[in-house]
Amino acid sequence: MQNLPFLSLFKKYGIKEITPKQMAVIDENCSYLGVPTELLMENAGKAISQEIIREISDISNKTIFIFAGTGNNGGDAFVAARHLSYYKPKINVFLLGHSSQIRTEISKRNWNALEQMKFSISKFEIINPNQLNSIREKILSADIIIDGLLGTGVKGKLREPISTAIDLINESKALKVAIDVPSGLDPLNGNIHDKAIEANLTITFHKLKIGLKNNEKFVGKLVISEIGIPPEAEFIVGTGDVKFLERSRDPHSHKGDFGKILVIGGGKYYTGAPALVGLAAYRTGADLVIIATPEKVASNLRSYSPNLIVRDFPGDILSEESIPHIDNLLPWATSVAIGPGLGNDSSTLTTVVEIVKKIQKINIPLVIDADALKAIALDLKVLSKSHIILTPHEGEFKILTGIDLKDLSLSTKIQKVIDSAKEMRVTILLKGHEDIISDGKKFKINLTGCPAMTVGGTGDVLTGISSCLIGQKVDVFESAVSAAFINGKAGKLASKKYFGNHIMATDLLELIPEAMKV
Repeated sequence: MQNLPFLSLFKKYGIKEITPKQMAVIDENCSYLGVPTELLMENAGKAISQEIIREISDISNKTIFIFAGTGNNGGDAFVAARHLSYYKPKINVFLLGHSSQIRTEISKRNWNALEQMKFSISKFEIINPNQLNSIREKILSADIIIDGLLGTGVKGKLREPISTAIDLINESKALKVAIDVPSGLDPLNGNIHDKAIEANLTITFHKLKIGLKNNEKFVGKLVISEIGIPPEAEFIVGTGDVKFLERSRDPHSHKGDFGKILVIGGGKYYTGAPALVGLAAYRTGADLVIIATPEKVASNLRSYSPNLIVRDFPGDILSEESIPHIDNLLPWATSVAIGPGLGNDSSTLTTVVEIVKKIQKINIPLVIDADALKAIALDLKVLSKSHIILTPHEGEFKILTGIDLKDLSLSTKIQKVIDSAKEMRVTILLKGHEDIISDGKKFKINLTGCPAMTVGGTGDVLTGISSCLIGQKVDVFESAVSAAFINGKAGKLASKKYFGNHIMATDLLELIPEAMKV
């Protein structure tokens, strides 16, 4: 019975309509959770077969033409052909491309399985449109045509021989069945960039693709088929959340294009915290990091690493006197991290509030951590924008919200975090045995990490990773989710490298790139 609260959360906050990127993340996270993509492909192919049998109960004397591309959409089509062969129809599979061009290993394996089916299925490799035109009459006379040509990434003018295939399929009077999305239709917005299959039946998987809504001309009858994806693939942070971060680099990129991170931190008692933030941001992929810190501790910070650019302001703590110096740095930054090592002096806390107001005014993505969390607790109205990540542990969460999470169940904690994030209009990354991340509309749970990460400074590394990602214009919720996974995985790798509970926060820095390899 203990899973009932989670089932309620899954139903309430689960994805109702899915984007291609979200589906790719979920597919990858299935593998992370032990459900391989090959199994999902097998289930998808079987689902296609079952839906066709529901439409036409006896296909034993029917002619079926299956058009397959070289990606996983084609792999689904290969599996469907194998399952349909049980009913003894006349099956012809047309691979549009050479078999050597099949892009994934699982699709290759399913094609190779068809190659061994020498008597029940006919196979053809189509390289040019003339081959299709030569069998035009046969295509037009088919009883059932299955479209497994293109997946979810279609853009622009379609290449040959796919373009000709779509024309011939649309000309046919056969029952036209589209796998997942009719080829040529953009599943994100429903646009047709060139031309698309006009399907009678579309069998999509797991959840409704947004672009399939209100598109009956191309979609026909829509069936959403369950293929064995567990709810946890949506809610537990996995390798998919990191793999599909939008962080590609143009070869002609310039210094600063991939993040200029301003870290505001350090004080008379803590000098290492902002250094950890800055170095973690670099290891995550930031181009430039500036640390703004009191002049009394600036020399210590400069000694940590030649990679750190340090700009100092008067005194040994952040105070009102510091504001003009930070004002000069803000326009330079693509994101700001504030809080690590600042201390709890009353003048520091009131100054943090003023600086956060200024950052909000010029709309810079912001990560608020450590002592700065105590500052904004004095005036939560300062949080007026949605591109903010708060990274509290349970004690800091209580200071912010007045809610004690200590003895609550995990599902209750999740709901409290969701409600608080919604109320404050921010993304909250609650650090703990299970990290809980929410923007008030959705949530995820991160399970990476280990007990060795109770050592001081690992939270500063998390802040550095988060500030780098939002500084690279990654979605705020996605930044927090991925940062939690990367930080926890780096900690686990460090624990393994240093034989258990013997790690330091600096050990995580060198392992961030490995943690990001998925």
